[in-house]
Amino acid sequence: MFDSSDEFAGTYKSHFRRSTMMILLLIFLIIITVIISISISQYPISLAEAYQIMIDHLKGVEPTSYAERLKDHIVWEMNMPRAMGGIAVGAVLGVGGVVMQSIIKNPLADPYTTGISSGALFGVTLYVIFGFSVIPFSGGELAQMANAFLFALIPAGVIIFISSFKKMSPTMMVLIGIGVMYLFTASTTLLKFTANPDNLVEIYTWGVGSIGKITWDNIPLLVGAMAFIIFATLILSKSINVLTAGDNAATSLGVNPVRFRMLCLVIVSVTTAAAVCFTGTIGFVGLVAPHIGRIFVGSNSKYLIPCAACIGAFMLIAADCIARNAGTTGLPVGVITALVGSPLFLYFLIRQKKSAW
Repeated sequence: MFDSSDEFAGTYKSHFRRSTMMILLLIFLIIITVIISISISQYPISLAEAYQIMIDHLKGVEPTSYAERLKDHIVWEMNMPRAMGGIAVGAVLGVGGVVMQSIIKNPLADPYTTGISSGALFGVTLYVIFGFSVIPFSGGELAQMANAFLFALIPAGVIIFISSFKKMSPTMMVLIGIGVMYLFTASTTLLKFTANPDNLVEIYTWGVGSIGKITWDNIPLLVGAMAFIIFATLILSKSINVLTAGDNAATSLGVNPVRFRMLCLVIVSVTTAAAVCFTGTIGFVGLVAPHIGRIFVGSNSKYLIPCAACIGAFMLIAADCIARNAGTTGLPVGVITALVGSPLFLYFLIRQKKSAW
């Protein structure tokens, strides 16, 4: 007699193998893309030369001629941090998109839904135009990044504050985020009227998003943010799955939906703020990566989180490779992710089955 439990176990094992193979394939694609990306720049460097520069660095061999020093600087000080930072930022945005779409139950949600990006841009604008820093007596990139990080957390703080005396629904979270976003956006626009052209260019470039300014000093924090959001959300993946079934179902299974949403919001806000304070606002990665991941591995957060992390990392590194050689001086990577991400988003939404949600 046919046993339905055997069929269920077989289906589960098949899905597990398929999801694992897909994640491993994506990791392989990321590695290949990183290897290719270290030689891509406006200055002609072959892949063999880039590989040799990496070997020389590991051996402690110093470059001698001007051309060798220039290539060494491009490969080791520019391209390698960009690749490592791209992996971390793309993964953070991909996982953040999964979590926000799941807890809000909205396919249009992404890590910036609560107003993180507009808050960060306002903080950067304050520093660029007025030199205001939340860290007294600081300046330069440190002050700018500190402003971006702390102002990015304000929208989440507002939502958490309101939730302390009023029950917070997913719709209310979105509406509060939109309200705070418009407030910051309007304030930023008002400040731009007092800025000189050079400051406007800097604000615009930061707002579009670029990973070109990432240095080796930034990598530990970015990798830490990536590791934290991946492991924390994987631990919470069962509760995330429960919450997607609805607040009543979550409550009956022992999950407090309001408190759990706040916990997830804090995790996403802190890690996304840590990412955007170095790169600016890079759009569409956090929106598109979860949808692509659902086509490959389904909606189970246990598999979707690592899959979306890999897709986000791959998207950002690949887009940066295109951005480096676009035009005469290159383009911010946020422009490429928007140009490529928007048609991809429409395509995958059309292909996506209703059962994925």
